Amino acid sequence: MAKRNEKDFYDALEAARKPMGSGKHPFSLTWIDGGLSRTQLGQWAVQHYYYISAIPQQFAALYARMPDAKGRALLMENLVGEEMPETPEKSHPNLLLKFAKACGVDPQTVIDAEANGEVLGASRAMRAWIWELATIRPMHESCAGIMVALEGQLPTLFPGYISAMEKMGFSEDELEFFHVHVENDVEHARIGLELCNKYAETVHMQNMAIEAVRGSASLRYSMLSQIHEALQVKKAA
Repeated sequence: MAKRNEKDFYDALEAARKPMGSGKHPFSLTWIDGGLSRTQLGQWAVQHYYYISAIPQQFAALYARMPDAKGRALLMENLVGEEMPETPEKSHPNLLLKFAKACGVDPQTVIDAEANGEVLGASRAMRAWIWELATIRPMHESCAGIMVALEGQLPTLFPGYISAMEKMGFSEDELEFFHVHVENDVEHARIGLELCNKYAETVHMQNMAIEAVRGSASLRYSMLSQIHEALQVKKAA
């Protein structure tokens, strides 16, 4: 079987994340419809922080494994954008802590969630999967599962979140975590597609990259399901 051409491969990668896209999840739909309280959004932030707080180190691990200078150059923008070494308060984990504080959750409470037994199993699975992609999986799977599957969803997902939260009275500064992903992740997803195409040299490798996208999208969907269930239980109580 011949290797897919670039356009067909890109189309297949992007199509693979759509059936389990986070934007279709009931939790996201409730959020977009304004059905979540600040308290519930703060609890989401606790779980999401656990999932994304290691992303800078994970990107660094992936960068260290990347076999060629061009690939490393493409990934460097992602790494610097996550870590923001010149303005560390603007790192993505720190921006999420700022959002949590706006929801009424003390940042230290977010940081200590694991030690306090508050991290859900699906959040642990999501973070562990990203570590696997960053450190073990072949490059075509790593780039597909992280940049295409996950970063690629946010530019279309987060605008709905932002609109709902603006109506709740959140300021632009408090929503900076969401704004930066809308602004930057279109390019990050494009870089992911380029790297996938570069490293997937056979149709089998292309298929594995596509499966990595499905895997990431499915795990993130499951994470939202468990968060949604946990919040509903708390609401009922």
